[in-house]
Amino acid sequence: MSPEQWTSSSGNPPAKRTDLPAATAAKPTREQVIAGLRATSEGGADLVQLLTPEGQRVSHPDFDIDISPEQLRDLYRDMVLVRRADREGNALQRQGQLGIWVPLLGQEAAQIGAGRAMKPQDMAFPSYREHGVAWTRGIDPTELLGIFRGTDHGSWDPTSTGFHLYTIVIGNQCLNATGYAMGQRFDGKVGDPDGEATMAFFGDGATSQGDVHEAMVWSAVYDSPVVFFCQNNQWAISEPLERQTRVPLYQRASGYGFPGIRVDGNDVLASLAVSKWALDECRNGNGPVLIEAFTYRMDAHTTSDDPTRYRMSDEQEAWKLKDPIERLRVYLIREHAADQDFFDSVDAEADQLAARFRDFCFNMPEPPPERTFSQVYAEETPQVAAQREDYLRYLSGFADEAASGNAVAGGVH
Repeated sequence: MSPEQWTSSSGNPPAKRTDLPAATAAKPTREQVIAGLRATSEGGADLVQLLTPEGQRVSHPDFDIDISPEQLRDLYRDMVLVRRADREGNALQRQGQLGIWVPLLGQEAAQIGAGRAMKPQDMAFPSYREHGVAWTRGIDPTELLGIFRGTDHGSWDPTSTGFHLYTIVIGNQCLNATGYAMGQRFDGKVGDPDGEATMAFFGDGATSQGDVHEAMVWSAVYDSPVVFFCQNNQWAISEPLERQTRVPLYQRASGYGFPGIRVDGNDVLASLAVSKWALDECRNGNGPVLIEAFTYRMDAHTTSDDPTRYRMSDEQEAWKLKDPIERLRVYLIREHAADQDFFDSVDAEADQLAARFRDFCFNMPEPPPERTFSQVYAEETPQVAAQREDYLRYLSGFADEAASGNAVAGGVH
């Protein structure tokens, strides 16, 4: 029933309300929604940008950053190596070596900038695409392979690396991050420049999940030192951004009572600067903060997805011109901060990483059947032990049948 059909207690239609805010007084058209979300191809007037797609350095009154040529070269190296590992993972899945792969192509600047902003005492809670953040936390790309080959749930130590295991359930890592950040506050690890902070990484589609909403509610109420880092890559699998929200994602933060910032997610300098500021806000006790990294997923959602079925090729071609690696490369050349020998050395290092990555994948040992039960709980329960024994007994039955069949076949002349 539409509002015009509602009736008052007297049976007469109520007078049309005039006190409704603009956002609810009229339903915007599809074109208006898209225009409001994207504003311009660069993310709108509120976008924080320090390096243009053409590789020109620009300043920002609130989020500028001093960075040395060496640090710039390190950021470039990070992005090139992470992209190469990502492309190898994609190829390995196509060759049948991995069950699935989740590409990050196009999102290197957002992840490297945010990851390099973190301090050793900080904690990151990823989804399943944060290969770049993993790299910045000292996790070798080979350690990711077990997840996508189906041999483990992650082989690194979250405590020593400050990087939680990948989370497959959409948005659930935001609740985990909030709980961890609340613990940081309760333990008195917040309140000065040397304090701790937490970052939760998720995509634009996850913002429609209840877990993300609940995490932001609890974080706001308890002043949790958590930075919600949303990589808005424009597509939640086949659903575009306008299916997730009527307002730009960073503006949602005001509803929870904390700051929201939109940063150019293809600009590694802006991602680094904004993330540093947000983390410092949190570690000093002024969190939480929401960052919307405005970027684009250049590849499929996963290797089981076909993006040609739901998005136009001209959109992807337009975003190729905003490539995060190329814009930093151009800037380095323009400022004479790197020569051809440097670029050649990074490419050679990428080739070596790719070869090592492939070799590791091809030679990964198959885990024994009991591995499924070995790390379910910190201490094994009687139920898990019983399930393991039942399963191994079940498998041994096939071996007995095979041995019996071979004996019969060997006796036939």
